[in-house]
Amino acid sequence: MDVVDQDKEYTLFAGRLSPIIDCVVALAAGVLTTLSAAPFSLWWLGPVAVALVYWKIQSLTPVMATLRGWCYGVGLFGSGTSWVFVAIHDFSGTGALVAMFLTTLFVSVLALFFAVPFGLYRRITGPRFAFLSFAGMWVVSEWLRTWLLTGFPWLLLGTSQIDSPLAPWAPVGGVYLLSLMTALTGTLGVEVLRRRWSCLVPMAALWVVPFLLPAQWTTPAGKPIRVALLQGNLDQRIKWTAQGQREAVNIYTTMTQEQARDIDLIVWPEAALPMLEQEAQRILEQVASDLGPNTALLTGILQRDSEGRSYNSVIGLNDVQGEYQKAHLVPFGEYLPFQSLLADTLAFFDLPTPRLTPGSDVQAPLHVAGTTIGTAICYEIIFADHVAQQARNAELLLTVSNDTWFGRSIGPHQHLQMARLRALENGRHLLRATSNGVTAIIDSQGHVTARAPQFEQASLTGEVTPMQGLTPFTRTGSGPAWILAALLTLLGLQLNLSRSKNDALDEK
Repeated sequence: MDVVDQDKEYTLFAGRLSPIIDCVVALAAGVLTTLSAAPFSLWWLGPVAVALVYWKIQSLTPVMATLRGWCYGVGLFGSGTSWVFVAIHDFSGTGALVAMFLTTLFVSVLALFFAVPFGLYRRITGPRFAFLSFAGMWVVSEWLRTWLLTGFPWLLLGTSQIDSPLAPWAPVGGVYLLSLMTALTGTLGVEVLRRRWSCLVPMAALWVVPFLLPAQWTTPAGKPIRVALLQGNLDQRIKWTAQGQREAVNIYTTMTQEQARDIDLIVWPEAALPMLEQEAQRILEQVASDLGPNTALLTGILQRDSEGRSYNSVIGLNDVQGEYQKAHLVPFGEYLPFQSLLADTLAFFDLPTPRLTPGSDVQAPLHVAGTTIGTAICYEIIFADHVAQQARNAELLLTVSNDTWFGRSIGPHQHLQMARLRALENGRHLLRATSNGVTAIIDSQGHVTARAPQFEQASLTGEVTPMQGLTPFTRTGSGPAWILAALLTLLGLQLNLSRSKNDALDEK
């Protein structure tokens, strides 16, 4: 074989190997994004991951760009939502093979939220100002993931930046603006590596402007409130049994009685008592009678109305006005989307059919201990606009959760990180009461001021300050960030169409 034939064979081999290498790099970029988030918190890996996906994407066909996006999504959700297997296998009584199949299906479908937009991006945009349109398309893909198929805004790129110098952008435009700034950092970084030195200026501006933004957008609305968050650490496997009910009643009533008399507010976590409110009425009345005259209590509990509809709720004892019913339910966990199509599938796999009813999208805040509290139950805290809507009429934020479903996975740490970002976005102190961790008190800057150890029975006490005033994000929600992302994407589309039109004229 002569040298020419060897060169041809090598070129052919390299061409065949190139798609495999591209997929491996995209998978690695997805894993890097997981590492940028909690509990690893290597936030600087966020822009690096974007840069790896953006690198030479303009040289790919739309099909290969789709494959790159899908591989990135598999890497991200395969590593970042591995807790889905824990929830299905360890706590739903599902066999390992079925749990693995369902987890793989879950990851594969979620990966389409990167595959389809990136394939479309490659088809409709040109190379000029691609660093803008690619970053815009990244946030458009996150927007789609926020509402399509009931929404799953978990592991959004911007969430990982809660501890980075970019964090002050959060009160301005929320997590999606943070995602846009992170994505732009990655794409601009690639352009700088290509020696397009003019890109250094906008990239530097992304990181310098946050130092010029106000450190605090809101102001105290009253005196600090003394709070106690109770973490019962009840085993999820027995929680809904008769034994679990007895233990839950004993744990939470005893822990409540042990609290100091100067506590203004005691909080129990989501569904602290594993029974309906009607069944727990006598117990709650006894707890209320044992509370100090100036102490209120909030607890997560299940409710059932006169028509038989069940709600995941937060109610109060001892001079608490209002209640809250969970509006964003967990698909497949609390309700079944596309029930007519999927009911038989769940029956085939012998999985329980969830039957909770969502509460109203707009609910008044709770009036407790001389202040107003906006509430989000468990999964809802990941929806930035839902929390902003609650914060507009509230001085504090509260989220109660049952994170025992995550086991000892990274899920609870990711969940806490998203709660921290909600506090920063809205300039509100936030209380997070969970069944087994991570129970925490978070200030208006998103910093954890106190936290209880995981997997232990614990009582976390501290102070929070009601806050007044609205951040720009609380006023507007995510709309401006989504519009900006769409405009950047359309900028690439317009340039592409203009170039095609010019090429056609040149041919004439």
